[in-house]
Amino acid sequence: MKRPNSSMQLTRAADYAVRVMVQLAASPKEQRVLLPDLAAVTDAPESFLSKVLQALSHEGLIDSKRGHSGGFQISNRGRRASMREVIEAIDGPIMLNSCLISGKACPRSSKCPAHPVWERAQMAMLNVLSQALISELALQHVQPLYSLQAIGSAS
Repeated sequence: MKRPNSSMQLTRAADYAVRVMVQLAASPKEQRVLLPDLAAVTDAPESFLSKVLQALSHEGLIDSKRGHSGGFQISNRGRRASMREVIEAIDGPIMLNSCLISGKACPRSSKCPAHPVWERAQMAMLNVLSQALISELALQHVQPLYSLQAIGSAS
């Protein structure tokens, strides 16, 4: 059996970013969530998730606050964001193939029978990810953060 081609896979960072955004969108509006709680509920290592949260904050998708009443919460922009926006905030533009890089013409496109297929696949994927809104995903089953205290006391 062949190994999956990692170049067509979502990065771990982007996957964690989507998970955390959905979790924050499902949290009560004014609730700030601590890093350890987000790491537990998203199954992400704290040290790695911290870098993902910094990137999401830098892009304006979440707000962070230090101190006693600190933590993370989704921003208004983050509530309106799509999966595509979250992924691209972490990984940059999504490209199935290097011949599709925006602003560059592929020198083989006119004689390459695969090029139109790559274009259709790219558009289909971007459309699906653009239509998947974080706020709508949050309406689906998400583990509530208030149950994390029960998880912590069970160990």
